[in-house]
Amino acid sequence: FENVIFISVCCFSTGSNVQALQTTATFDPVTDEFIVDTPNDGAIKWWIGNAALHGKFATVFARLILPLQGKGGEPADMGIHAFIVPIRDLETHAVLPGIEINDCGHKIGLNGVDNGALRFRSVRIPRDNLLNRFGDVARDGKYTSSLPTINRRFAATLGELVGGRVGLAYSSVGVLKVSVTIAVRYALLRQQFGPPKEPEISVLDYQSHQHKLMPMLASAYAFHFARSYLVDMYSEMKKTNDEDLSADVHVLSSGLKSYITSYTAKAISICRESCGGHGYAAVNRFGGLRNDHDIFQTFEGDNTVLLQQVAGDLLKQYQQKFKGGTLSVTWNYLRDSMSTYLSQPNPVTARWEGEDHLRDPKFQLDAFRYRTSKLLHSVAARLQKHMKTLGGFGAWNRCLNHLLTLAESHIESVILARFIEAVKRYRFCAVTCPQLHCAYHHCLLAS
Repeated sequence: FENVIFISVCCFSTGSNVQALQTTATFDPVTDEFIVDTPNDGAIKWWIGNAALHGKFATVFARLILPLQGKGGEPADMGIHAFIVPIRDLETHAVLPGIEINDCGHKIGLNGVDNGALRFRSVRIPRDNLLNRFGDVARDGKYTSSLPTINRRFAATLGELVGGRVGLAYSSVGVLKVSVTIAVRYALLRQQFGPPKEPEISVLDYQSHQHKLMPMLASAYAFHFARSYLVDMYSEMKKTNDEDLSADVHVLSSGLKSYITSYTAKAISICRESCGGHGYAAVNRFGGLRNDHDIFQTFEGDNTVLLQQVAGDLLKQYQQKFKGGTLSVTWNYLRDSMSTYLSQPNPVTARWEGEDHLRDPKFQLDAFRYRTSKLLHSVAARLQKHMKTLGGFGAWNRCLNHLLTLAESHIESVILARFIEAVKRYRFCAVTCPQLHCAYHHCLLAS
């Protein structure tokens, strides 16, 4: 902990569009160094954690520029790479020459982190400071990579950040658990009104209050099992370095991070409201939970952007389905559910068999997956139609809300599948079983 290292990605004018970063790292073959430079104010690194006060090294994401290696002797842009850049003296902690650091100021929450802004003015670093897992520069300036295109190298480089999304999804579930626990305990103890000439009853006995809190309690259970599934997949990915699994974890972590953090942000406000005036007291923690958690919806990937990644991957899987390709592990259910959608009527209306059937977990999961398949099929048709007149970008924007609904539907199917599996796994536990079954049915009401 003596030499704090932090990641420097976002720029003042470039947030989610990391591929458009303007910071450059130009190789100097004479001195065998990279020259890191911030070309304009919009390229200043912004919101960089631990930069304002404590950090001594920055992992800077910048465009790798090779002089005289482009067409006609122009500089060649090899895309986004990561570089280790010292920013403070190890002994005196003084800011090093060519480095400008500013504090981003007081924030809504998470003020224990010193977010700062970084500007580089022709800062020289050794060639060895390039993190070269996905691309390297030799002493003579020759570039080599096992990945043939800039886009593939970019995807691999950013894929290493997936752990942050896994961590945010994990932490957000914890925030939801705390918020719901506070609200449910308060509702159980707080008494208001009651039948004439009888004692007041617990607020939790009111149906309206149950309708607010029980679905969130159930969702906390569901998210718990979904995050455990994600963590297990992430651990397996780190052990095996399997490319297919890495791609699956990347998209799943994007979807779960987005869905869970958005849900938790809304749930905190409902829990605060459910505690009445007492919920507004700082001692009851809702203010701190809300303020610290709110940014979870933005950093490590804006939630709306992440859902688009999920939708894009679903469309890729949809295309592979009709080409006879193999689907990713988490997406595998699409093979059967798409066949069901294309060949059979709506299972809800075609198989109406009474309450017991509607409560059957298999039927419920089939219904969720059918919904996803229908959304996927319909948005694919819309995109194909609009691409003829609007082009790829215009068609995507025209169908964007449809695509976001598709992504959320898919993630809900994944969460439900993990919840059903957990209920089955614990069905022999005399204490846990009733709790899980109750939570499971409330979760369906919330969906």
